[in-house]
Amino acid sequence: MPKVLVVDDDPHIRSVLRFALERDGFAVAEAGDGAAALAAVADQAPDILLLDVTMPEIDGTEVCRRLRRTSDLPVIFLSSRDEEVDRILGLELGGDDYVTKPFSPREVVARVRAVLRRRAAPAPQAPVVARGELRLLPDSHQAFWGEAEITLTVTEFALLRCLAAHPGRVFTRDALMDVAYPDRRVVSDRTIDSHIRHIRAKFAALGAEPIGTVHGLGYRFSA
Repeated sequence: MPKVLVVDDDPHIRSVLRFALERDGFAVAEAGDGAAALAAVADQAPDILLLDVTMPEIDGTEVCRRLRRTSDLPVIFLSSRDEEVDRILGLELGGDDYVTKPFSPREVVARVRAVLRRRAAPAPQAPVVARGELRLLPDSHQAFWGEAEITLTVTEFALLRCLAAHPGRVFTRDALMDVAYPDRRVVSDRTIDSHIRHIRAKFAALGAEPIGTVHGLGYRFSA
């Protein structure tokens, strides 16, 4: 069964989420702070992380930032901050979803299932996408630019795969939202902008700019 690591400094929230997740068939591990969360990721190998943003010492955004250096572990942020800028920051740091408090435990479980569905391996022997210096290996969820491997979240990989599979074609934000969120939840089009900005930053670190903006329309990939 999939294992969920619940990270929150409020033991009541951890208890509520544990009950809801275990009732739905998940295994659950807990951590009460950022340092414990990083240790638990290494020791317990969870399949997904429910991560509180506001914690003392090492907060949730810093935990995610450190994880993204070496891992594409799915992360759903939990936060009492409901401003759009906070949600965008969480996504730019590599979060896969963002849930605001107070929340329905059933909704959180549904979000966990949705993210894990997006993470699930694609059909066997999914074709490699090769465009210029870019190679995407869907079966192993690996991305390479030349010889350099790029760590992408599940959502980032899906967006890049869509764009690279159709070089030169312009995809609107609405079309990319269908790719990023097949469960068709309502998200701001700025969410897609945030994901694209994060992907671009990873390529920029390698001196590459394969994703272009077509103003007023959307984005396209150029090999």
